[in-house]
Amino acid sequence: MFPFAMEITRAEGIYLYDPSGKAYMDMISGVGVSNIGHGNRHVINAIKEQLDKHMHVMVYGEYVQQSQIKAAKLLTELLPPSLDTCYFVNSGTEAIEAALKLAKRVTGKSKIISMRGAYHGSTHGALSVSGNEVKKGMFRPLLPNVHFIEFNNLNDLAQIDEHTACVIAETIQGDAGIRIPSVEYMQALRNKCTEVGALLILDEIQAGMGRTGSMFAFEQFGMVPDILTLGKALAGGMPVGCLVASGAHMQQFTTDPMLGHISTFAAHPVICAAVAATLEVFQKDDLVKNVEAKGQWMAEKLRTHKAVKEVRQRGLFFAVDLENADAVQSVVENCMQQGLISFWFLSCSASFRIAPPLTISMEELEKAANIILNALDRI
Repeated sequence: MFPFAMEITRAEGIYLYDPSGKAYMDMISGVGVSNIGHGNRHVINAIKEQLDKHMHVMVYGEYVQQSQIKAAKLLTELLPPSLDTCYFVNSGTEAIEAALKLAKRVTGKSKIISMRGAYHGSTHGALSVSGNEVKKGMFRPLLPNVHFIEFNNLNDLAQIDEHTACVIAETIQGDAGIRIPSVEYMQALRNKCTEVGALLILDEIQAGMGRTGSMFAFEQFGMVPDILTLGKALAGGMPVGCLVASGAHMQQFTTDPMLGHISTFAAHPVICAAVAATLEVFQKDDLVKNVEAKGQWMAEKLRTHKAVKEVRQRGLFFAVDLENADAVQSVVENCMQQGLISFWFLSCSASFRIAPPLTISMEELEKAANIILNALDRI
């Protein structure tokens, strides 16, 4: 696995363009970022309007800034009443760091339970609760008192006890190869956390923002987390993360110690303008409406090929299992030659990733499926 080293001069819709003008179908959305497509004019115009007003003026929380208020209002209107307070940060991994801190602050406990196969980011805290041991080894010691259980294993929930500050999980595991839990498991996880007084953190940095066929993936499981983390697609291509929790929980960042989480560029007004505009695009264009139907069509198309061992899919979020990593490398390279970008998983070497912009049309989806099938023929 090596960098593509492809030079990009512009991007529009589902396409990236190189200096020669060759178009590439971006079937990974910049790894889960461009859910509304590249170069959305509404988002670009909102950014330009905010640039004309002001950029950074003060550390987050000291001044009242309208773009921050608008973004938070639009986001919380889409969420259950218990998730009514936002803390916008600079990246998904910072949202994870803040979530872990908040759980410790609220509960007064230090034990953290995460899931094997999890990916939550690359900073020390986020890496500590991620499951890829190869990526972690050279950076130890990491955060103490972190324990791992098997995702979607009901028996392992017994390890969540009264000493647990929080359980952190991706609602649908991404880097592990699109691992989808059962409704029974997710509701049992919610109930177990409530029973022992642990907070449940759901990481939807990849699985949120319409990717899995609902605006937020947890909506499909009939339960609500205590803390939600978002990022990637939230700002239409701009860098962002967001911690969402109840106002009562978030208030505990204000004392003992004061400024329990602080960041100079958090909730940057230009980024918040992009967040608000992105949420408006989702509502105006009803982008989530046909995501699952598109995904099911694509999954069935790919399952017809003899080289495909399994397709795991929810919405437009796919892992395609092949015989081995060499086969994956072959498909990714052949797709690139044909003008389509697919990608690997860090923790699932015999699978390749597909996650196109939600704006992809059925005609474009059919074209993409034919290119991938052709690449599978060449293994």
